[in-house]
Amino acid sequence: QVRLEESGGGLVPAGGSLRLACTASGRAAGIYAMAWHRQAPGKEREFVARIRFAGHEILYTDSVKGRFNISRDRVKNAIYLQMNNLKPEDTAVYYCRLDGVTGAHWGQGTQVTVSS
Repeated sequence: QVRLEESGGGLVPAGGSLRLACTASGRAAGIYAMAWHRQAPGKEREFVARIRFAGHEILYTDSVKGRFNISRDRVKNAIYLQMNNLKPEDTAVYYCRLDGVTGAHWGQGTQVTVSS
């Protein structure tokens, strides 16, 4: 069983920064990619950023380009999301996703709240 643990969420004022972390444990071998998604109240879950574990492919949704940076640590089976210049519309529960040989796995989420 793959387990994903997110951390780093919190309450920040607009323009502030947060760094999210997600660490995979358990049967986490054979990772293709890991990603961050988010879900705001009353809205569907949406893609935020994705990074492959082999190669250098990184993807971002348009609304976070230039403000968010995703990175990885292959040794720790972890990814990070540095979020700068946060806006109230970034408020959501942020979920970590792992795609690997055992399929897709999700974390429990971490709350990010940006006050105006």
